[in-house]
Amino acid sequence: MSRIRSEDTKPEWVLRCALHRLGFRFRLRDRKLPGRPDLVLPKYRAAIFVHGCFWHQHRKCREASVPKTNTAFWEEKFARNIARDRRNRTELKKLGWRVRVVWECELLKDTVATVAAAAEWLREEETAKPKKRKRVRYDESSVDRRAILLLAEEKVEYRLSKGRPKPE
Repeated sequence: MSRIRSEDTKPEWVLRCALHRLGFRFRLRDRKLPGRPDLVLPKYRAAIFVHGCFWHQHRKCREASVPKTNTAFWEEKFARNIARDRRNRTELKKLGWRVRVVWECELLKDTVATVAAAAEWLREEETAKPKKRKRVRYDESSVDRRAILLLAEEKVEYRLSKGRPKPE
């Protein structure tokens, strides 16, 4: 089991590349969050887990079978994994994060539909948020242009003088 990858798996790479191409920016496996989600999108307050069907026992998948040797060990291991996943999702929700699980079989079977569903799920929160107010532009008559130009000149002189003598 030591050779089984838990990070940077093929399904995770596929989802990451697709979401990045769609313009989503994310962090990978944030250690501060429960369960270290595979993708963390702070802007959307969303966490995405990419689960393998075998290790996390996807109910709808034929890959989620129990090995015929040492069955008691595997059943206990899978039960612990499922309980841990459930606990991590509830803790994240309590912290105010939205959580989505993307299954390996869904992603590899129909990549486009799965990525589209994930992107739509992320954008739902964006449209639900109230729009930010536009910045108030000041009336040009109230701005002292001479003062702004003087400030700009002072900054230029500061940059020139920093580390070398002023030209005379």
